[in-house]
Amino acid sequence: MITKVEGIIVHETPFGDNSKIIQLLTKEYGLIGVMCKGVKSLKSPLRALTIKFTYGVFYLYYKENKLSILKDVDVLDDFKIIKNDILLISYLNYLTELTTQVFKQSHEKCLYDYFLASVKKINEGLNPLVITNIIELKYLPFLGVGLELDSCILCGNKRDIVTINADVGGYVCKNCYTNQILVSKKTIQLIRMYYYVDISSISDLKISEEVIREINFFINRYYERYTGLFLNSKKFLNKMLSL
Repeated sequence: MITKVEGIIVHETPFGDNSKIIQLLTKEYGLIGVMCKGVKSLKSPLRALTIKFTYGVFYLYYKENKLSILKDVDVLDDFKIIKNDILLISYLNYLTELTTQVFKQSHEKCLYDYFLASVKKINEGLNPLVITNIIELKYLPFLGVGLELDSCILCGNKRDIVTINADVGGYVCKNCYTNQILVSKKTIQLIRMYYYVDISSISDLKISEEVIREINFFINRYYERYTGLFLNSKKFLNKMLSL
């Protein structure tokens, strides 16, 4: 029986002369491996439909915990804008690797929604760093290191928050402040907004470069200190951003 599955190709591996194995990220089944027989042949109608980052409906002979077999694909979006920009491809590679790692620790269906919504927004032209930071924050609870964004991390005070600091793990109020780096009030507000916003509802992003830098610095530091994730795609993206 053929199973209809919506998903996005996040990895592909050559198999023999004319076939490949793809890894699909799906909402219903999580990460699944799919054998694509003969698709590397120049004559195969599925050749262009089975490349990395293709988002579509995949018709499979589904086999739980085994390699499924691809029958056909209806492409929903090939994210051409992203694929024509090397920097955007670097963002997508990082988001894909990050999402794959998070999926290994949690199989919540909302992770698929977060990932897909973020890719769509980047493809629509929204600031890729802001979208990436939003999804990085949203993934933290699934990595077991969620943020406390309602009060001071040190004393629980909900008032007089003066900064946010990755080394202490969250907001710091004026009574607990010692020598932490101060950030703008807008940064404090937006980090909380990033954490709770519905990505698919975002239509415009008007954020100063200073605030974007402060938020990105905090998130990078927090990931380094608490998640244990050191991804090659992140290193490459950082190199691209520094060029």
